[in-house]
Amino acid sequence: MRRIEGSAAAVLDVGSFSARLVVLEPGGSPLDPALTHQTRLRLDRELDDDGRLSKCGIAAISQAVSSGMEFAREHGVKDVFPLATSSIRDAVNSRDAVQEIARETGVELRFLSGRREAELTYVGARRWYGASGGPLLALDIGGGTVELSAGAGEQATFARSLPLGARSVTRDWLPAEPPVRSKQVRALRDHVLEEVAAALGDVQAELADHQVVGCSKVLRQLARLAGDRPGKTRELHLDDVRAWIPRLSAMPFARRAQLPGISRQRAQQALGGAVVAEALLTVTGGKLTICPWSTRDGLLLTLLDQLTDATGKQRSRPAA
Repeated sequence: MRRIEGSAAAVLDVGSFSARLVVLEPGGSPLDPALTHQTRLRLDRELDDDGRLSKCGIAAISQAVSSGMEFAREHGVKDVFPLATSSIRDAVNSRDAVQEIARETGVELRFLSGRREAELTYVGARRWYGASGGPLLALDIGGGTVELSAGAGEQATFARSLPLGARSVTRDWLPAEPPVRSKQVRALRDHVLEEVAAALGDVQAELADHQVVGCSKVLRQLARLAGDRPGKTRELHLDDVRAWIPRLSAMPFARRAQLPGISRQRAQQALGGAVVAEALLTVTGGKLTICPWSTRDGLLLTLLDQLTDATGKQRSRPAA
């Protein structure tokens, strides 16, 4: 069994569908983590109509946290950042849930603000593309929120978070079962366009020359659906998303889950994610390139930089 000797950057990322532990040693990269561990979750099934996490959901999180932290301890990892994403942060009873999980596990989950998540998404994208990537506009469609971040250097100079995640808009704007009427799709699209336009405000013209990159599973799955495959340069185009929206609107969830790139867990929110992506692409130029690194990777690299400052060892290298 591999043991980590000395300091390491470690994040336990607790989201809707999994609790994933990733560990990097000094000089390492998210491309080749020293250790990983994953426990599956289905928190999307554990939120009631009022947005409260059920007792079963809280118990499942506690079990997943215990499993991940025990794995870290067994491998010599002493310091883990226990990150709770919007599926927990936005629950009506999130404070009570965190307290219960802390009583059961001894671990107090930590939240990042939406703005901080956007900033870390940018860090992940910037390290992936390197300085040669030029100015970047990073888009991240999560379950609860959408993050927008941009800059030309190592840190974002623009960062916003909007409550437009695929899970959130599906719950708030779309019917529980297909088919979905076109006027419902248009209403959601108009809402997203209005919110994004307000968030970008006066900086939209400044971002026109930025390379647009997509940093989330929602966007990766849509790129797969549109025909790209892993191992190739993956892009997502506005026309492709628009062509798929009416098809997704008419499909039952089981049929969506059979499509390329659409996982069974995310089939219900696939249409909501596509509508949000279509609106974002409308505003940002009609095309984006898929970036494999996002918020968790940005956090890991930031923690790794802090270790580097303390140890003097080489910083992790960009992917490109």
